[in-house]
Amino acid sequence: MIPAVTSLYAGCLALLYLGISGWVVRVRVQQKVFAGDKGDPVMANAMRLHANFAEYVPLALILILLAELQGAPALALHALGAGLLLARAMHAAGMARMPHVSPLRGGGALLTFLVLFFGGAANIGHALF
Repeated sequence: MIPAVTSLYAGCLALLYLGISGWVVRVRVQQKVFAGDKGDPVMANAMRLHANFAEYVPLALILILLAELQGAPALALHALGAGLLLARAMHAAGMARMPHVSPLRGGGALLTFLVLFFGGAANIGHALF
């Protein structure tokens, strides 16, 4: 079985990650910071946004993939995948501005946590029952 649903969202998230990466490069050029953050709060913020995506998305995609491989309903997989994509876009949009847009940043973080919770719970449920 080819995990088509996970592939769809992994591809979309990869494109979003490339967009975030390009934004970080632009911030580096604008701030003239080519390594680390040099104590620049704008650069530090951009680096954290980028790192936060890299920290949360792989585990969430693994959970979606495992659920798909265990035969989870397509609707549930799409809910997790679309939720993750929306969450990460919201979080990025909220953090990309200084000061942060708290409803977007916080809403994106909360939605990410919900995807992780339900993805984890679904995998545990499939494994045990």
